[in-house]
Amino acid sequence: MAMRKYSIENNRKKQCPFTAAGSKEIDYKDADTLIQFITERGKILPRRITGVSAHYQKLLAAAIKRARYMALLPFVARD
Repeated sequence: MAMRKYSIENNRKKQCPFTAAGSKEIDYKDADTLIQFITERGKILPRRITGVSAHYQKLLAAAIKRARYMALLPFVARD
């Protein structure tokens, strides 16, 4: 019998942290917040992992890219 891909208790939809906080914008200068949405390697985490809405995912990606360009976040992690 094949194993289930998703367990029953993990089927709950995640709530967008930006919508729950009532924030209108994502600031690229707030590196502490942006670090929560990138991997150890520096990649942007997908919506299905973080639970961020589509609107805020676009803003989040733009803010992370802007922070990388301004050298507030690394482009890649060093090994």
